[in-house]
Amino acid sequence: SGVARDELLKPIWHAFTALDVDRSGKVSKSQLKVLSHNLCTVMKIPPDPVALEEHFKDDDEGPVSNQGYMPYLNRFILDKVQDNFDRVDFNKMCWTLCARKNISRTHLLISEEDAFKVWCIFNFLSEDKYPLVIVAEEIEYFLRKLTEAMGGNWIQEKFNAYKAQLARKQNCLSAWELIELVGMGHFSKGMDRQTLSMGINEVFQELILDVFKQGYMMKKGHKRKNWTERWFVLRPSSISYYVSEDLKEKKGDIVLDRNCCVESLPDKEGKKCLFIVKCADKSFEISASDKKKKHEWIQAIQTCLNLLRLGLPSPHREARQKRRELRRKQQAEQEELEDQMKRLQATNENRQHELETLRKKLEEAAAKAAREERMRLQTQVELQDRYRMDLEREKMVRQEMEQQVAQKSSELEQYLQRVHELEDMYRLLEEALEDERQARQDAEAVRKLQARLLEEEASKRAELEHMHLQQQRAIFRTEAEKQELRNERLAKETALQGAMEQLALLESERQGALEQYQEVMKKLEDATNKTQSWKNKVAHQEGLIRLIQPGTKGPQKITNWGPSAFTEAELNVREKNWQEKKNRPAQTQ
Repeated sequence: SGVARDELLKPIWHAFTALDVDRSGKVSKSQLKVLSHNLCTVMKIPPDPVALEEHFKDDDEGPVSNQGYMPYLNRFILDKVQDNFDRVDFNKMCWTLCARKNISRTHLLISEEDAFKVWCIFNFLSEDKYPLVIVAEEIEYFLRKLTEAMGGNWIQEKFNAYKAQLARKQNCLSAWELIELVGMGHFSKGMDRQTLSMGINEVFQELILDVFKQGYMMKKGHKRKNWTERWFVLRPSSISYYVSEDLKEKKGDIVLDRNCCVESLPDKEGKKCLFIVKCADKSFEISASDKKKKHEWIQAIQTCLNLLRLGLPSPHREARQKRRELRRKQQAEQEELEDQMKRLQATNENRQHELETLRKKLEEAAAKAAREERMRLQTQVELQDRYRMDLEREKMVRQEMEQQVAQKSSELEQYLQRVHELEDMYRLLEEALEDERQARQDAEAVRKLQARLLEEEASKRAELEHMHLQQQRAIFRTEAEKQELRNERLAKETALQGAMEQLALLESERQGALEQYQEVMKKLEDATNKTQSWKNKVAHQEGLIRLIQPGTKGPQKITNWGPSAFTEAELNVREKNWQEKKNRPAQTQ
């Protein structure tokens, strides 16, 4: 079905994206072969090794694009899928390819297995758009279910606060962000890890494995008619029963169809809370632990049978579909509303524009009328002013004529007076001109004198500069000589210092040599004394030694070394040697 294909595509998309390391939308052909082979193995499709090569034979170079792999995936894998493979194994394979590259284990409270279950739940609840994301509404649905499964209380305010943060991430999360959200324990504070793990497992079983209900009940055997405790798991089309809740040893299935029915039974054979599931070929008698459990199981099985008869999916799948449709509807309504708002805004803007144009026209007409009124008033005022001015001018002309007559007589007198004043002025002007000529001659003489003085000053300054330059050179030369003498004096002082140090060193060496000489002399004296004492000891020792030789036949001689120790000749030699040695020290001293 289409839904099933979408649900298969999501884990495959995760695997493909993990192989696309540099995020170019491309994966190498060798990696795709591995991915395709693994998919065929886990989905129990006979592999077609030639198909991939054939499909991409024109592009032997480089990587294969996502668009290029999709037709192959549809035709050679998804079209051949039967509903005979383990969905969990399929999900596990895709998870293995993508998890290691995307999950940081350091700060997560949940195990790898729980993270995998959250990933499966994300794929179930995420939107059918790529890249895959889960929207805020579905995050809330999942967290509510998880809180209920853990037996906790849902705090809407806490989620609303988180939703405000989520607005910064476009109100959605990726699979890895959802795993981190659950794994950080923000919405499971106060719960231990085991409770969180059990909660995740319960939601996973309901949403992914379609488990409606599960628990221990007694079942009557078909052959031996004995009652045995079994772990029952109710899914939309079957009730499976196992030895225990670890699901390792499956004992059988009760296959449900539209013809099956479930009924309550009266107590019998010492068993209470009985009910029976009747199928076409056989019936199954089951005993629940109490009346509440019996009622819950009958109701759950009846719900499954009703869904089968009506051909409807699981309630949570239907609810998911309804939520999606509602979101699409709301989005369409929102888009429609936005379009309407845009249209209204455009209409409003047009009206505003028209009103603005009309207002401008009215303003212009009013301004024009005001201008015309102003001009009319101005013209009227100007005419009045002109008339008034003409009257005033006439009046002034008459007054002026009268004044002119009066003035003419006074002017004549003034004219005569001015003539006299002008004559005086001419005389004074001639005198001033003579003074100016004289002053100019004096100024010329002074200017010539000043020019001569300036020339003399310039030559003097040049002479002074020359002298100053010579003086500076002399100073510089003297400075250099001083520096040289200073350096020479410093060198001599350094040499003298070195000689002084060398002299002191020689003095100390001489002192050392003298001390060494005295020490050697003392040692020589000690050695001489020591030698002398040893010589005496040796001489004494030699006197005690006697050589054993064959004796003469002559008469024996008694000496202080014993009878017949030496011959007479030998004795004489020894006496002589001994005497010499005895005398030698006296001579040495």
